[in-house]
Amino acid sequence: MSEPLIFKNLSGKVAIVTGGSRGIGREVCLSLAKAGCNVVVAAKTIKDTPSLPGTIFTVAEEVKALGVDALPVQVDLRNVKDIEACVEKVVAHFGRIDILINNASALWWQDIADTPMNKYDLITGINSRGTFAMTKMCLPHMAKNGWGRIVNMSPPIRLDPGTLAGHTGYYISKYGMTLVALGAAAEYDGKGITANSLWPATVVESLASKNFKLGDEAMWRKASIIADATMAIISEEDTFTGHMLIDDTFLRYKGLEDKDFVKYRCDPNVEPPRVLDMEWSPEDSRGLFKRGDVKTLQKDMDSSTLEKTIKAKL
Repeated sequence: MSEPLIFKNLSGKVAIVTGGSRGIGREVCLSLAKAGCNVVVAAKTIKDTPSLPGTIFTVAEEVKALGVDALPVQVDLRNVKDIEACVEKVVAHFGRIDILINNASALWWQDIADTPMNKYDLITGINSRGTFAMTKMCLPHMAKNGWGRIVNMSPPIRLDPGTLAGHTGYYISKYGMTLVALGAAAEYDGKGITANSLWPATVVESLASKNFKLGDEAMWRKASIIADATMAIISEEDTFTGHMLIDDTFLRYKGLEDKDFVKYRCDPNVEPPRVLDMEWSPEDSRGLFKRGDVKTLQKDMDSSTLEKTIKAKL
């Protein structure tokens, strides 16, 4: 029987979670709160709608119900003034910043020729530029107290053609997030501040996975696997820094066994395929999924033969 994960007591600490109003971000906010951490729910959504359920206010209330303080802050990561104002509000309210979870992200999985420049600007503006700006503004406050944890939700940097095909613009933006983590890790090594990136092996259940029809429950794990991996990273010593981590691989390193991953399945009877951490082969002539605009969703789904092959095997 494997040992249960043990997370660090974070009482008195303050965490900013971007994209915290739903999905993975919300799950991380709640996990932090359960460990005693005060949470800043930083996201754009302030009004609940049928297509976008959950707001910074609803998650903040959930966090407070767990016995800690929460601060909802509306932030558009494309706007540096919004980021500056967020950090100022956090410091004014809590007096410190200890943890930053760069989770907010925009998705665009299309070929270079099918990527309008306004879409490229959107994904890079939110993903790599927004992450860089938020990290830049939080680091001095972490350094002031000699302790900090940064986790960027972005993939390991891999340059094989199969990974990049059909996702070039997206991976430029996401690899930028990973580079921010690696750069912060190098610059603050030995100073009590760690920075790592974290990426799921499988599609994770979220509003995006549902709206973009990224398979079904048989292909998804619950967002709790990312939250548990995030908490485990935060709980590591100061020397654990500069890593590009995959969620289930890291949790196995922490002692989980195959049977422990059953609880993360959305379909309890099916182990989801590790489509986001696949080894590339010459047969993979293009990216696994094409997604980005719900108006062309059916066309995107029909264009990916590899996607159909994987679903057929489930």
